[in-house]
Amino acid sequence: MFTAIIGGGIAGLSTAWALTKRGHRVTLLEQGAIPNPLAASGDHHRIIRRAYPAASGYAPMITEAYAAWDEMWADLGEIHLDARGFAMFSQHEGDEADVYRAGLEDGGFPYRLLDDVEWAADFPFINREAMRWGLVSPEGGALHCKRIALGLRDWLIDHGADLRENAPVVAVDPAGIVVLADGTRLAADRMVVAAGGWAVKLLPELAQDLTVYRTAVTYLDPPPAVAQAWAKAPVILDLGADLDGYIIPPSGGGGLKFGTGRHKVLAEAQDADRNREPRDAEGAEILAHFRDVIRDVDDYTPLSTISCAYTFTADERFMARRFANVLVISACSGHGYKFGAAVGRRVAEAVQGGDIVSLQRWLSGQDSTRFTV
Repeated sequence: MFTAIIGGGIAGLSTAWALTKRGHRVTLLEQGAIPNPLAASGDHHRIIRRAYPAASGYAPMITEAYAAWDEMWADLGEIHLDARGFAMFSQHEGDEADVYRAGLEDGGFPYRLLDDVEWAADFPFINREAMRWGLVSPEGGALHCKRIALGLRDWLIDHGADLRENAPVVAVDPAGIVVLADGTRLAADRMVVAAGGWAVKLLPELAQDLTVYRTAVTYLDPPPAVAQAWAKAPVILDLGADLDGYIIPPSGGGGLKFGTGRHKVLAEAQDADRNREPRDAEGAEILAHFRDVIRDVDDYTPLSTISCAYTFTADERFMARRFANVLVISACSGHGYKFGAAVGRRVAEAVQGGDIVSLQRWLSGQDSTRFTV
């Protein structure tokens, strides 16, 4: 079977990897270079962790995600995961950190609460007075996005896939026809659209399911007094209250990164290409959200800011829709990178067998049936 994949982010690359391993003929079309710095998964690093709300269904999916990453590391010959664990902190009862902690307990996943000695030694940059509790878990870390993309690109080329960079797609016919910006037309037996924030432009009917948001993260230099503590810190998943803040320490070629769900706006005209240039003060704006939880926040120096375009569903979950011979897969509202290898395997299974309903159930967390090759 000949499958065309539109989009060279983690979902597209992982699907190409999984289909190629199954013996399919694959062409992957990416509008820019791989990795594409404008893509949602084109940044330096992303968090992987066990913590999810107990009722979400995502905790079993993380077990499958780890297995899929292990399969990918074996193929790539390198491990692009810094398994430094994760931490989170609660500001008040019932906040998101409390919900995540309940999910860890429901799944029987390991964690320990910080004592006063650990607070002082390992997290001197956290405002202890603002927090009810803090915890650390060994089962998490930072996935190195750029290294993963480069490794998959090279693996796909070595294994006979047709990888086309700088090949923007301008039209998709559900019958299986792709039209490129240079006028090239490509006919495929099956097509997978994994185009992130650009999917709505290719298939406007997706606007009823997907909303495109523009967000950004900032890279910083910490004050010298806490630089070593940050260098050895786990990734920070949550800082309590309604901050929706996360921090990734330096890892895999990426520096200290701050991000928050508060810093997002609707993309202009649902167009992922608009308003992408970071504003001069945007790094400082992101940093300001952390003023109550990070000590001496004004002593941190913003170095660079990177904008992202994410698709969100109403329930902030994965989405899969089929239009004739076209399968659209949407990443999980900004927090799906950790599932990337597993999503690729599941999408390849659906493309090969045609069972989209099972794929949709798994993506929604309703089916934790063990994956079989």
